[in-house]
Amino acid sequence: MNARNDFPDRPTVSFREFLRTRERISNDYINGNPEPLDGIATQHDPATFFPPNGTTVQSAGEVSAAQHQGALRFRKGSTGQFEVMQSASSGTLAFWTGVQHADVRTEGQEERVPMQLRTTEVFRLEGGEWKLIHRHADMRKTDEAKG
Repeated sequence: MNARNDFPDRPTVSFREFLRTRERISNDYINGNPEPLDGIATQHDPATFFPPNGTTVQSAGEVSAAQHQGALRFRKGSTGQFEVMQSASSGTLAFWTGVQHADVRTEGQEERVPMQLRTTEVFRLEGGEWKLIHRHADMRKTDEAKG
């Protein structure tokens, strides 16, 4: 893997502050609007996405296309929040892992559907801004959620 040396190594906002923005962007997404996610997604490879359906998506362009396609499933009226279990930043990399709790409206559903995703996201500092370079999300087991 080639290291990118053309990005400044000083963030414009702390990673902790950025996570609040990331949560708001997630809520835009589950309301069918992927555009804010574009603003924090890397445009530079490598980039990867492991969505809940079990596939593997590679390259910044393919990840963006997959995420846009995923947002089409959601409808206005969805709500969500992050339960951050761990997060850290060091130098030009940062991550958070935890559970995304949401009540989502989806195409073909009248009522909101509860959804809990076990999530890990990795970010790289690019031009002073945190950019999403990897996302892994899968459904939390029902019995785990109760325990």
